[in-house]
Amino acid sequence: MAFYNEDQWLSWIDQLSEDDHVVIDNFIEEGVYQTARSFLMEKLEDETFAKAKIGPGSEEQVVSEIRGDYIYWLDRTRDTTLFPFFGLIDETIQVLNRYCYLSLSGFEFHLAHYPAGSFYKRHLDQFKSRNNRMISMIIYLNEGWKPGNGGELKIFQDKGDLIVEPLARRCVLFKSDTVPHEVLKTQVSRYSLTGWLLYMPSGVGRILG
Repeated sequence: MAFYNEDQWLSWIDQLSEDDHVVIDNFIEEGVYQTARSFLMEKLEDETFAKAKIGPGSEEQVVSEIRGDYIYWLDRTRDTTLFPFFGLIDETIQVLNRYCYLSLSGFEFHLAHYPAGSFYKRHLDQFKSRNNRMISMIIYLNEGWKPGNGGELKIFQDKGDLIVEPLARRCVLFKSDTVPHEVLKTQVSRYSLTGWLLYMPSGVGRILG
């Protein structure tokens, strides 16, 4: 069963193609959102999150001056509670392959927690030594976010920078290799499902899709 009809997908894809990004409100159903948020909170309580690093593969390192979040990598064979979420990602890949000819064949996702005071400085999601990240995808899991809480996504553009508030169930899709962005300093805990849709991922990096 499809999550969205063809016309809805086409309108989002058109914007992604034109602007290199698209912001979609209420992208995941309330039930999927609640399941994902509860799963995240359980993993936080179990202390399974690890300090996020920067760089590919063996070059990964913790650099707190650049990035301050904590993450939990997802695995669809282990994290079966998130089955509906993985189904939505599968549909997203199928649609992008059909209309954008991207040849996507996998994904990698993690849960992200930005504690109060943390941020992620300006960067691209595509590594110079690993170029298989094609589309970045963020789904926000923030209950009751309000102005002043911080943690907005800042997308840098020639026509003027875009500030995206991290509202619950909002999704942001953007091209991993061309869209510089940063996470502004948050004043409260900030939560998301964050990942990448991958081209030819076999044998490269952390493949969990």
